[in-house]
Order: sequence, then structure tokens, then C-alpha cells
Amino acid sequence: EMGPEERVKFARLNIDPATIMWNRVLDMNDRFLRKATIGQSPTEKNMTRETKWDITVASEIMAVLALSTSLADLKARIGRIVVANSRDNVPVTIDDLGVTGACTALMKEALKPTLMQTLEGSPVLVHAGPFANIAHGNSSIIADQMALRLVGEDGFVCTEAGFGTDIGGEKFFDIKCRYSGLKPNAAVLVCTVRALKMHGGGPAVTPGGKLAPEYCQENLELLEKGLAHLTKQIENVQQFGVPCVVAVNRFHTDTDAELELVCQHA
Repeated sequence: EMGPEERVKFARLNIDPATIMWNRVLDMNDRFLRKATIGQSPTEKNMTRETKWDITVASEIMAVLALSTSLADLKARIGRIVVANSRDNVPVTIDDLGVTGACTALMKEALKPTLMQTLEGSPVLVHAGPFANIAHGNSSIIADQMALRLVGEDGFVCTEAGFGTDIGGEKFFDIKCRYSGLKPNAAVLVCTVRALKMHGGGPAVTPGGKLAPEYCQENLELLEKGLAHLTKQIENVQQFGVPCVVAVNRFHTDTDAELELVCQHA
């Protein structure tokens, strides 16, 4: 038999509205939605509070979708998501709200990767994309497993870990590989001459603004200074015990001498 305190906890979650952390998501470029006040209708009396909208890739649902290996696994992960705290500072989960099944049903079709292709005609499975600065920054485990099965023993699969080697790459090894049980045969580190020049102390780059001449003309001295950054990222990859292949994403302003310098250094 439950005591008085247990009966209260069973019947009432007693959520503290100020601690609600499970935000609405919307893929729209509107900075005013980063903070908003809701509950101002006459029918929502005493329910006014400040909240905000996140973009979809910043949602915890996106992060758990990418790490799930089945519908049952997705349901279990969704159920464990903490949405708020009670007034007694006890975490409240989606399971506590009793909506785990409904959330999973909404995500049922999203669990299936989308088949697309590159400009060269190679098949691509596009699935999930959580931010690496607040999540793990990797595409889904299910897409990797499906791709490996489709290519067979003689094929190969290239999967993306975004947001830079020092975030998405390390989280790929530390989080995604541990959950999936998959071990990569190699890691491809993508760089550009332009980015290496910036790491070498080049002028600031403003989105939408005109690029400085240093980025559009040959500048081996500036590029060489930035190669220290490439060296460190190669060292980061090698710490995980896999070979590192450096790929240069070429721009039309890159010169042969600049590309040769990067290749020799790598």
C-alpha cells in the first residue's frame, strides 16, 4: 500500500513550469522565436510562461533518432527524455507524462532513411542530422547498417560526422561507434585551402561579404601557417587507432602550388 507522499507523486507530477526544457521545434529563420511568451489567451489563465523554439536539428528527438537501432529502441530512448523538473527538483520524463507511445507513433516513418543520389550517381542515404555542439553531430546508425548490408562484403560505405573533426569526428568514435558496435576502416579528413589560410591568421570572413584577396590569390606563407591546424586534426584522428586520409575540397581559386603544399604536408 502506498503512503500519503507516494500517492501524491503517483497522481500528480507537480511540474515546475520554470524548468520545462522540452521546447517546440520549427525549421524557420526567425530569431524572434528564440524566446517567446505563451499562455496569454483568456482560456489559458495562470498558464503564462516564457519559452522558446528550437530548430529541428537541435531537438533531443533528432539526437535519439540518429542513435536508435529499431522502433523499440527509439521508443525506449524517447521515454527516457527529461522534459522538466518537479517542484521537488525530481526529473520528469516523457514516460512520466504517459505519451511515449504517441511520440513514437509520430516518429515511426521518420525512422526510415531517405534514398537519394550524388551528382555522380552514387546512392546516398540521408537520415538525421543533430547538431554536434549540443548533441553528437552524426547521421543515423540505421542508415549505416542499411548501407553496409546493401554494398556487401566487397563494397564500402562513407558516413559523415559533421561540425569538424574536433566535435563531430570525436563524437562519432566516442558515442556512435560504441552504440552501433561498428568500427571504421579509415577516417577521411576534409579540408580546404581557404579554411587553412583562415586558421593561419587570415582576415575575418563575413557571411555574404566579399572575400579578402588572401583567399582568392596564391598565398603560400599564410597557408603554411594554417597547416598546423591540419596537423592537430590528423593527430586527433590517429588517437582512435584508424588510418587518416586527407581530402582537399578544391575551389577554383586554389592554385596547383597551394594544393601541392597541402598534400605534401598531409
